[in-house]
Amino acid sequence: FYFYHLERSPLEAVLPRLLQASLNRGWRVVVQAGSDERVEALASTLWTFDDEAFLPHGSKVDGFAELQPVWITDAAETPNGACVRFYVDGAEVSAVDDLVRAVVLFDGANPEAVERARRDWKRFKAEGHAISYWQQDEQGRWQNRATGQ
Repeated sequence: FYFYHLERSPLEAVLPRLLQASLNRGWRVVVQAGSDERVEALASTLWTFDDEAFLPHGSKVDGFAELQPVWITDAAETPNGACVRFYVDGAEVSAVDDLVRAVVLFDGANPEAVERARRDWKRFKAEGHAISYWQQDEQGRWQNRATGQ
């Protein structure tokens, strides 16, 4: 589990870069959002986040889930055979045993999101999962601030 504490950059700036890094490693990805409306907003963001890059993705609006390297959903589904799952907007973390990586991105300005991340950290640590906590430094670089197992 990787926990990303969003304090300096919004989800819309961080998520595309993390997705691109996952695709560069040859991983297929699911992004699980908190609502159907958020799914479509994130899909729109991925079309426009960088004029010089293309991030292949789709949602139920697009269909053909099995062909999509990045599938965006509000459900606990993995129709594209993904081995990495991003949980955003408070999406409930479900079964992760078949994943290479589970990533929880949470808004540091939202006290409920911070509390949920703390509860999840404790739960996953107690379950024996390898976990790490990432936070941006003053220059905006991600730093691993804590690990556990």
